[in-house]
Amino acid sequence: MIARTFFAAFLWGSATAAGVAQTPDAPPQRPGAVAPGDRDDNPVATPGPMRGPAATLEKLFERLAAAKTPEEARGVANLIQRRWARSNSPTADLLMTRAQTAMKGKQIELAIELLDRVITLEPDWAEGWNQRANALFLAGDPIRSIYDIGEALKREPRHYGAMMGLGTILRQQGDDKRAMVAFRRALEIYPQLEAVKSAVDSLKIEVDGRDT
Repeated sequence: MIARTFFAAFLWGSATAAGVAQTPDAPPQRPGAVAPGDRDDNPVATPGPMRGPAATLEKLFERLAAAKTPEEARGVANLIQRRWARSNSPTADLLMTRAQTAMKGKQIELAIELLDRVITLEPDWAEGWNQRANALFLAGDPIRSIYDIGEALKREPRHYGAMMGLGTILRQQGDDKRAMVAFRRALEIYPQLEAVKSAVDSLKIEVDGRDT
């Protein structure tokens, strides 16, 4: 069984799952969280004297799928997560920051309240749903968490973090076959994601062996 804290770390963009360094005094980082003013949209050096315009999200996903090493993939994934982190509302962004701080302080009910407001303000922001799914899971409500993961995936079908979270919950519920589907879908999008590779490897013999 994957620990609840592992699920939370993944959705926050942990160093293991997303290559984002954490500091002891910083609030947990959700996928895409970056320091203000950090706008480096091309961390992997490319030939040529000048850097072109920032890559589109579609191009970043192409680069993520084609990455040859975990380090290269993490650099691209960080850029994708930055795009996911941008809402259309400064108020929603502030509420998200407060929700993260509340979750770090184990004030889960407060975090859910704040994320309710985020979703009301920005219902099309996939990351709002993704983070509330995280908070609901921490509150011991996996059913509502799965619902919010579904809402996040409706808005961003390539959200490998949400897929990993879904696989984690399904595995804890004993639904290994559907968990494997979720994990493998995440790997199609982010093939170098080591946390998902480990989950797939641990389930492969049981699930694939059962189907043969």
